[in-house]
Amino acid sequence: MQKLPSMRAIQAFEAFGRLGSATAAAAELGVTVGAVSQQLRKAEAEVGLRLVERKGKSIALTTRGRHYHDDIKAAFDTLREAQTKVERARTAATLTISCLPSLASKWIGAQLFDWQSSHPTATVRLIGDDTEPRFGADDVDFRLSYGDLITRFDHRTELFTDWVVPACSPALLARLKPTAPADILDAPLLGIEWDRAQGAAPGWGDWAAHVGVPRREALGEVAFSMSSAAIDAAINGRGFVLAQLSMAAEDIASGRLVVPFDIRLKLSQPYSLAWDPAALEKPFGAELRAWIQTISRRQKAISAPQAG
Repeated sequence: MQKLPSMRAIQAFEAFGRLGSATAAAAELGVTVGAVSQQLRKAEAEVGLRLVERKGKSIALTTRGRHYHDDIKAAFDTLREAQTKVERARTAATLTISCLPSLASKWIGAQLFDWQSSHPTATVRLIGDDTEPRFGADDVDFRLSYGDLITRFDHRTELFTDWVVPACSPALLARLKPTAPADILDAPLLGIEWDRAQGAAPGWGDWAAHVGVPRREALGEVAFSMSSAAIDAAINGRGFVLAQLSMAAEDIASGRLVVPFDIRLKLSQPYSLAWDPAALEKPFGAELRAWIQTISRRQKAISAPQAG
């Protein structure tokens, strides 16, 4: 039986011929350039042909080397394709949700454990990202986003429109003792300034107009780009925040935040869900989408002002 050359040597030779340099081959294989050169010499010795020629500092395939590379390249292409299929099969049961960072940390993140506990064999990844993904190109199955950004996706559905309410820590409330909604506007105020692509978050001027009082000029206001950061600052007693009820419900229920006057202001646009159709073919994909819609209906009912 004819002895085959060392697989490591032939792998280095194939990578060198395909990429065109020892440096690129070394980077792909995770070895040094010297190790690639050593394996090329080993391949030549085992094959019994001069496969590369050296001209100064440059190295190139010889004519016989190019012919030999053409013959082995198909085999390596087949190996790479097989590995790709294995990787796809390994991640087929993984469902990846991408959503805005504050939504990930303050809304769906905690609830996701409840869904996973009832689907113990499912694997779910939650990614907090302001950038809209590209289904098919990015490893994302579902996207939760706000406003018009969701319209770039072909498969989508509206979830709920949230409301904000003025909230602060119990310690700050005990110290300031506001007796009317207008008193809140004299307290330290925490602002939220979203990315321009998402539109404007409801501000204190909007809330003042909503309750029918003039918005007095603040002596100072700290603004956050993330709603979750502003909520955390309020929990730490730094001021009042116009907290989204989807993100602050747990903190309000636990007493970390208090709402002295339950006067709510509706966001201008809804949250929506988009999905890659291929996600629904994965195990538990359709169930996860249905669950997100279910908790969204529940949130819609919680966030809206209660009748009476």
